Amino acid sequence: MMRTLYLASASAAALLLSSAPAFADIEAAKRWIDSEFQPSTLSKEDQLKEMQWFIDAAKPFAGMEINVVSETITTHEYEARTLAKAFSEITGIKLRHDLIQEGDVVEKIQTQMQSGKNIYDAWINDSDLIGTHFRYKQAVALSDWMEGEGKDVTSPTLDVNDFIGKSFGTGPDGKLYQLPDQQFANLYWFRYDWFQRPDLKEKFKAKYGYELGVPVNWSAYEDIAEFFTNDVKEIDGVKVYGHMDYGKKDPSLGWRFTDAWLSMAGNGDKGLPNGKPVDEWGIRMEGCSPVGSSVERGGDTNGPAAVYSVTKYVEWLKKYAPPQAAGMTFSESGPVPAQGNVAQQMFWYTAFTADMVKDGLPVVNADGTPKWRMAPSPKGAYWKDGMKLGYQDAGSWTLLKSTPVDRRKAVWLYAQFTMSKSVSLKKSHVGLTFIRESDIWDKSFTERAPKLGGLVEFYRSPARVQWTPTGVNVPDYPKLAQLWWQNIGDASSGAKTPQAAMDALAAAQDSVMERLERSGVQGECGPKLNKKESAEFWFAKAEKDGTTAPQRKLSNEKPKGETVDYDQLIKSWPASPPKKAAMAQ
Repeated sequence: MMRTLYLASASAAALLLSSAPAFADIEAAKRWIDSEFQPSTLSKEDQLKEMQWFIDAAKPFAGMEINVVSETITTHEYEARTLAKAFSEITGIKLRHDLIQEGDVVEKIQTQMQSGKNIYDAWINDSDLIGTHFRYKQAVALSDWMEGEGKDVTSPTLDVNDFIGKSFGTGPDGKLYQLPDQQFANLYWFRYDWFQRPDLKEKFKAKYGYELGVPVNWSAYEDIAEFFTNDVKEIDGVKVYGHMDYGKKDPSLGWRFTDAWLSMAGNGDKGLPNGKPVDEWGIRMEGCSPVGSSVERGGDTNGPAAVYSVTKYVEWLKKYAPPQAAGMTFSESGPVPAQGNVAQQMFWYTAFTADMVKDGLPVVNADGTPKWRMAPSPKGAYWKDGMKLGYQDAGSWTLLKSTPVDRRKAVWLYAQFTMSKSVSLKKSHVGLTFIRESDIWDKSFTERAPKLGGLVEFYRSPARVQWTPTGVNVPDYPKLAQLWWQNIGDASSGAKTPQAAMDALAAAQDSVMERLERSGVQGECGPKLNKKESAEFWFAKAEKDGTTAPQRKLSNEKPKGETVDYDQLIKSWPASPPKKAAMAQ
């Protein structure tokens, strides 16, 4: 889950458009189409048709004031400051779009779910809460809503199959509960210009026996980190480091790990968007019920793969990152690579792209092209083909049953407006958080791609599907997520070994799930914990069943390093969009 503490200029804002006219306006639609909603995958004629549908559908709600909330990132700022105003002028529905910190979004949605009081009419909250929403039954199943009560306010041009993250908001029952409004991934980031230098390439190959390039596995990442930190040491008179991360015991440290760090190492089972039966949090789910987090209950949160992931995190932070990194939070560490003294970072969010391509930065060339690139993340020693390989944030529209139906209908119009084909391409250019396949393959992004450091190429690649959010195995995201930073922080600070820290985390997650089971509040799909068995029992069961998690400890956790040439990697990906129904207009 991406927390954008420094990406936005405002930590909190509320935009109330009370001056918007309380009547629909096709002339306003024409003005917005000409002045703001370009480029678009639709022609201006088709944009106007789409806007006319919104005008007609909004008539019963003219003059109504509705309230929505999202976390503070560039994409949502654009919605709150620009799209909300446009929507109000075009439809006559008055709109308040609040921007607050993500932790506050989670806290407020919990309050509405627990109290039944309608605080907001709609929410953009992470699809990481899909397991929570599915089990507590407080969220509206959008697939039912669009065919039932909300059918008259569901746009015929919404084209749900065009959304690349549709599966992220789908529950075990096959119903869609959340629809992505913005998405971004955590990828590998590196100094392409340094990796291309003949002298450094020659020196690296002489020492390690293979080419300096994009690391395919963690062994190569570690070799490159060692090489730049302790062999290269300086470039152009500046001290350089082979790695960047952060380690302060702070809530942001939890995001660093629940955002799929364990899956990158090889924790959990095969399966997309999340492993089955064990996910990347190490939580085993049988049927629709979570049954354990610890290895002794069949989970993998404290298994060898998870411990390896934490061990490498701590080791690399100490050995190869700038000394101050260990005391940094997420928000403090985020801008560091742009300062020009970091060679690579395995865990880097594509939401940083816009801030990494600004003119005048040490990592940007005079012509505006980046000196860096992004590429797929390397795989840990326990990783197997078929596993997820990284995290994708998907801030998603969510409706709650506690919102009155008339308000729900009015706000559903705004939600669709912000995702509509009339505006989504322009929104993608502003925030660089793609949600539609049709936008990704638009010619405007083909033209812009050289200045975005591999972002477009990644989203057009077949590799993209291996980056997914937290899935349905996590029964109560707010309760469980807070356990991570406290326990990982003990490993980061040295207060506990990685094994002891993960043992404590697994036990804490089991304890929360045990309380949920006793309460019965989540019904038939709530936790039903397995009885405790030996680790050997579960290792043998995985081998017998043909599943993966939990895996036994490997005798060698550092196989030979492997790299790939970045330019060859890019050339290997398709150059044209996939032929599928989702691309149909």
